[in-house]
Amino acid sequence: MQSFGFYSPRYNLASSESYKNQITLIRARQKEMVKSKEAVNYYPDWTVNGSKKEGQKMTNDNIKLIVRSFNNECEANIFKVKYNNIDASEKRIRTSYEILNKLGNRNRISIAPQYLNLKLEELYLAYEYELKKREEQEEQARIREQMREEARVLKEIETMKAKIEKEETHFKQAVEGLKAKMENATEAQKLKYEEKLKELEEKIKLLEKDKEDVYNREQNTRAGYVYIISNIGSLGDDVYKIGMTRRLEPFDRVRELSGASVPFPFDVHAMVFSEDAPKLETALHNYFRERQVNKINNKKEFFKVNLHEVEKVVNENHNKVVEFTKIAEAEQYRQTLAMNNELIQNKEKFESEA
Repeated sequence: MQSFGFYSPRYNLASSESYKNQITLIRARQKEMVKSKEAVNYYPDWTVNGSKKEGQKMTNDNIKLIVRSFNNECEANIFKVKYNNIDASEKRIRTSYEILNKLGNRNRISIAPQYLNLKLEELYLAYEYELKKREEQEEQARIREQMREEARVLKEIETMKAKIEKEETHFKQAVEGLKAKMENATEAQKLKYEEKLKELEEKIKLLEKDKEDVYNREQNTRAGYVYIISNIGSLGDDVYKIGMTRRLEPFDRVRELSGASVPFPFDVHAMVFSEDAPKLETALHNYFRERQVNKINNKKEFFKVNLHEVEKVVNENHNKVVEFTKIAEAEQYRQTLAMNNELIQNKEKFESEA
C-alpha cells in the first residue's frame, strides 16, 4: 500500500487555512534556528592561519553552505510532494541529511536532528495542506452544484405553478361560459352542457390535487426522489449509483448524468419518491459504505452491490412498495457489442477467404 502512496493523516487540521498557518509557524521556527545557528551542530573554535576570527568566518561559510544545500533539497521535495511520492520525498530528505552530515564531518558541522524534524513536519503539512485544499474545492463544487440543483427545482416549481394556474383559469372560464349558456338553453342542450361541466369540474379537481402536490414539494425541502441507476457499459456489472434529486421530473437528472462524461447512458432500476429523500439516501449509503467503489471520497455515490440487496434495504427503509427493474436495458452498449462482434466476424471471414 505504501508503494501506491497510501497515507494516514498525521495532523487532521480543520481547514486549509489552519494548515497554511501551521506551515508558516514551522518555517518561522526554521528561520529562527538558522539565525541562531541551532539548525546545525558545529565546532566553534577553528582557527585559520592562527586567527580565530578567520576561523569563525570559515565556519560561518560552511554553515551557510550546508544549510543552503539542505534547504534546497527539502524545498524541491516539498514543492513536488504528491500522494504517490511522499514516502520517496521523505527518503530523499533523510538521505540528503545523511550525505551532507558525512561531507561536513571533517569540518565538524552537521544538520541538527531537530532541524531535520521540522523539515519533515513541513513536508507532511504541505502534503495534507494540498489534500485539504482539494477537499475544500470539491466541497465548494458540490455546494455550487447543490445550489444549481435547488435553483432548477425552484424554477420547475414556478413553471408548474404557472401552468396549473393558467389551466385552472382556462377551465373556470369555460365553466362560467357553460353556466351562462345553460340559462337560455333547451333541456337537451342543458344535458350536454351538464356533461361538459362534469368533465371540467373533474379536471379542476385534478388540477387542485396537482397544485397541492406542487405546494407541498415547495414547502417540504426534504421531499424528492432517490434513484438507483447503472451503466454496465461504463462501470461494469453490479455497480450502481445511489443518488437523490428534488426535481419534479427526476429523469432529467438521470439524463444529465448520462451526458458527455460517460460513453453510454445510465439505466434506471428504481425511482423512489420519499417525503424525506435525504434520510433514505443516507440509510442506503451507510448500509453499503464498505462496498463503495471510491472509499476515499464518500461523495462519489457508486457501490459494488447486488440489486436484490438494494431492493431489500429500500423496502426496509421505505413504507411504500417500490418496483425495481432488475435487468439493465443498456441498449447502446449491447448494440455496440453486437457491432463489434459483427466486425470481428467479417474480419475473420475476410482473412480466411484471403
